[in-house]
Amino acid sequence: MAEPLRAFRVRGRGAPHKFGLAAGSLRGLLRKGCRLLQLPLPGSRLCLYEDGTELTESYFRALPPQTELVLLGPGETWHGCASDIERFLSAFCTQREAVVEAAQKLLTDERAPRRQRLLADLIHNLSENIPAEDKEEDEKWFEGLESRFKNKSSYMRYSCESRIRSYMKEVSSFISNVHPKARDEYKRITDLMAGKLKSVKYNGCYFDRREEEEAARLCTAEGWFSCQGPFDRDDCPCKHSINPYSNRESRILFSTWNLDHIIEKKRAVVPELAEAVKTQDGREVNWEYFYQLLFTVDNLKLVHIACHKKTNHNLSCDKTKIYRRRKHNHRIS
Repeated sequence: MAEPLRAFRVRGRGAPHKFGLAAGSLRGLLRKGCRLLQLPLPGSRLCLYEDGTELTESYFRALPPQTELVLLGPGETWHGCASDIERFLSAFCTQREAVVEAAQKLLTDERAPRRQRLLADLIHNLSENIPAEDKEEDEKWFEGLESRFKNKSSYMRYSCESRIRSYMKEVSSFISNVHPKARDEYKRITDLMAGKLKSVKYNGCYFDRREEEEAARLCTAEGWFSCQGPFDRDDCPCKHSINPYSNRESRILFSTWNLDHIIEKKRAVVPELAEAVKTQDGREVNWEYFYQLLFTVDNLKLVHIACHKKTNHNLSCDKTKIYRRRKHNHRIS
């Protein structure tokens, strides 16, 4: 009794087009494929597109209908869908647009989600324009931004400054929770912090790739940023990394990354500052220590949103650094 026909999708090695073929046996499918693709039957074989597994008759009978297969001629090899990626990358330097077009054609196959993810990531990476800095070099990167931003670093500085300004606003607005008798001192300290932030342009240099020495404390060369891991780890378990200068999508995604205070701003640092000015009892509050905790990478970690733990960190300020000795001016007679 003849085996019932089952339909498969068959393509040649390196060919973007697939053909629907039906057969009841591996030999029958191989014969039809060779005739269609004009390959010699002797030495030809069929394998899975996904991982390159070569088919046997028993394996063929276990395959579900519509499985995608690659027909290989004599001497040809196939290592799975990664072979397409390798082919694209080898052509990348001189044929970027052709590579993207070919990858987009393959993405029309909704039956292969893992391949879709690989190809989508490839297309995303091929659209990178990391070296470009000015707007005229990469206009798409600036889509949705105000016209006043003329280069990438100016926007990244502004974005960082906005975050730091928001931290300063939180610290200043906490004055309503400070003991009334200590509010003047609290305001004096926050004014000192605001003045120092203004003098260093709100630490925007951390996100300016042209300020290499400072930016290197958070990112590597060419603007790559790596997730520094949750507050209780020294590394990121998922190895998140991003280059917000590469394309518009990366710029937008980077805006969801957080600057996480290791010793928490709201739960620990600001309340401790308020308590320090209340109970200073003639001592001088070491406001620069609090400044470092609130606004610098001494206490800030750049983390992917998935690594930002919003639970209580259970960390507190160093009690030995809250106050410092007052400076005395000695008169010379």
